[in-house]
Amino acid sequence: MTDTIYALSSGRPPAAIAVLRISGPDAIPAGRRLAGDLPPPRTAALRTLRTAAGEPLDRALFLVFPGPKTATGEDLVELHLHGGRAVVAAVEAELATLPGLRAAIAGEFTRRALEHGRIDLAEAQGLADLLAAETETERRAAFAAAEGEISRQVAAWLSRIAHLSALVEASLDYSDEDDVGAAPLVAIHDDTADLATTIAAVLARPTVERLREGITVVFAGPPNAGKSSLFNALLARDAAIVTDQAGTTRDVLEASVQRDGTNFVLIDTAGLRADTEDAIERIGIARAGNAIARADILLWLGEAADAPEGATIVHARSDASDRATAPAGAHAASVNDQASIQALWNHLHQRATTIMPPVSTALLHQQQRERVAVAHAALTHATVESDLLLVAEQLRTARTHLASLLGVDATEVMLDALFARFCVGK
Repeated sequence: MTDTIYALSSGRPPAAIAVLRISGPDAIPAGRRLAGDLPPPRTAALRTLRTAAGEPLDRALFLVFPGPKTATGEDLVELHLHGGRAVVAAVEAELATLPGLRAAIAGEFTRRALEHGRIDLAEAQGLADLLAAETETERRAAFAAAEGEISRQVAAWLSRIAHLSALVEASLDYSDEDDVGAAPLVAIHDDTADLATTIAAVLARPTVERLREGITVVFAGPPNAGKSSLFNALLARDAAIVTDQAGTTRDVLEASVQRDGTNFVLIDTAGLRADTEDAIERIGIARAGNAIARADILLWLGEAADAPEGATIVHARSDASDRATAPAGAHAASVNDQASIQALWNHLHQRATTIMPPVSTALLHQQQRERVAVAHAALTHATVESDLLLVAEQLRTARTHLASLLGVDATEVMLDALFARFCVGK
């Protein structure tokens, strides 16, 4: 028999209110044991909670949610307690004395929701991401996943594959039946190719991990070009040592900053030159080259003619008396001119929008992406198979990997579509 579990589902005390949940077959009896007469289902009512000896624990709001239409799919009781540590501890201690009840382990409420079909795997992953989100872009992507955007997308793909599988199965097994005709292979190929193209567009998006990593902005150029000063100015703090001596920066220096819901990773690098005999500086220059190679956005503070392809040319120290006018297309910037720093940030945000997906888009995790990629490859192979048996096998592979994202049985998906669309049960 399934245990009945309890846990605090709000923030740790002290707080104004502490919400404690009890879920499982003994949840309602446990609530009755604490509060006596229970309110009607889904109706909040004040109750005095008492120990087995009749001692009062707290006067709290009490709600009863009979399963299966609850957050966990089981009978559920919510206690809205006063949020002091002693109150919560006393109620939890009393619950621990009741037979069949135990404290929940991490994630157990959500796992029960998954096991009872209240959410699927993709929604559970989205909920975990929502709890871990640190930026606005992460929050929006996680919320979309938790609300079922990925699930609906995958379910739509599964429905199309199930239909294609049903056509293939009908062509193979029921072609002699009057009401189940054999589908032309070319039509199956065309529909499969169209679905593969749709999935390829989703695979082209960054993964959730990409949101967490943020936009990598690398400062590069010759020694004494003003890289470290500009690095500090964009961070609004002194993270890098700045001196008039060339070659002060010997290694890469990373710092993260969140701006308008997006995480940026700024990387200061050693000045690039070919004539150094300093072994340490040569290592720093090599590391600078590696940072440049992996940059999402490269800010080049040297001569425009020397800039790597795709770099943003920054005319640093633009207010210095010995500096020429900024060349066409370059961003004039000075640590003494906050407007120029803001303009550079505006440019970085504009570039970021071309790198990151729309914030309302639910993104796949790397592990989810790998499964979708296998499904896409199978669909692609199916478009060139001339044997219907091999087409059916590729479609089965695609179904299995996509269904695993939701935690559903791929065979049941196919059978549901088959029997819904064709009158084969004669």
